[in-house]
Amino acid sequence: MFSVAAGTAGGWFGSLPVFWRAQIVGWSLFFVLDLVNRLLTYHNAALALVVSLVVWPCLVLLSTGLAAIYSSRKIGNRLTAWSLALIVLLSASAALLAVSVGFITRQIVGWDIPDWTLLEQIAVPWFHYVLALGAWSLCYFWIHAERAKQEEHKHAMHAEAEALRLELEELRLQLDPHFLFNALNGVAEEIPEHPQAALTMLRDLTGYLRHSLDGINQTVVTVDAEVGGLMAYLGVQKARFGERLRTVIHVSHDAGERRIASFLLQPLIENAVKHGRRDHGLDVHLDITVDGDALDVTITNTGTLDETGGARRRRPGIGLENVRRRLSLLYPGRHAFTLEGRDDNVVVTMKLEGEPCPAS
Repeated sequence: MFSVAAGTAGGWFGSLPVFWRAQIVGWSLFFVLDLVNRLLTYHNAALALVVSLVVWPCLVLLSTGLAAIYSSRKIGNRLTAWSLALIVLLSASAALLAVSVGFITRQIVGWDIPDWTLLEQIAVPWFHYVLALGAWSLCYFWIHAERAKQEEHKHAMHAEAEALRLELEELRLQLDPHFLFNALNGVAEEIPEHPQAALTMLRDLTGYLRHSLDGINQTVVTVDAEVGGLMAYLGVQKARFGERLRTVIHVSHDAGERRIASFLLQPLIENAVKHGRRDHGLDVHLDITVDGDALDVTITNTGTLDETGGARRRRPGIGLENVRRRLSLLYPGRHAFTLEGRDDNVVVTMKLEGEPCPAS
């Protein structure tokens, strides 16, 4: 029965707006400090408790009224020189009301603070509440400024994520026409003499297109699904380049069912095939393993880094910079990406910790 009651209370408190939860917690802590202060001053526990219980809701209501003023259209939760002056004026006025409530309560029960003059009984608690309400007001503006900054950052991240999603969707729907032309031309050339090879090429091309189109609204897939699309793409490219293209794909057993951002590896494999050196054959290796909660991805191809971009045309759209931006959105603070040359090879390494965040 106790657990049910506690759960109900927790649910009630959790259902309140953030402002009221902060009000209750903040002023409750202040109530404790205010009560201790009165106990030391009054030397009368009953009276200290009664006055504190009367003043506490008054402070909650006064601060709620201040919040309504601060959030008005004229101020708009903005901390300016004018609003600072208003904070001082309103805190002083509200503190005077709180002191009046406490003073009237003491007068009703016929008790004054021992050894304090009338001026001290009003001025000291007034200054005390001015500081409390002034600090509350500054915290109010600071919290709103932080929330506004977070909302702005959140909207910017959502806008960038949506832009990337639309860009990715466009790239999937507008595949490189040269790739499709060469693939279909290769199929046509193989049909007369090698119909079985032509059929295999068509199956690989269909698999690649299916993987590309199916993933438009599927931002997260398994590693096996992502690799399946890569194998279909490489199958078409092998049919084009023959023995000049050699590929090795290794996915550890425990990595296959892990989740990864859809279409994340495709542009890296495309770059390896399109810009790798094929003078003596192009080797492309993909290795995916698990390291605790992280995926380790390594893509290696023969060739060297070309800082000038090379003579080959790079189609616009998804590239290394786009991959980096997607990583920052999908694995914020949970990824590492490097691109370097090693012994006539270009090596891309990635560490992806945890599961990717939604991209839209």
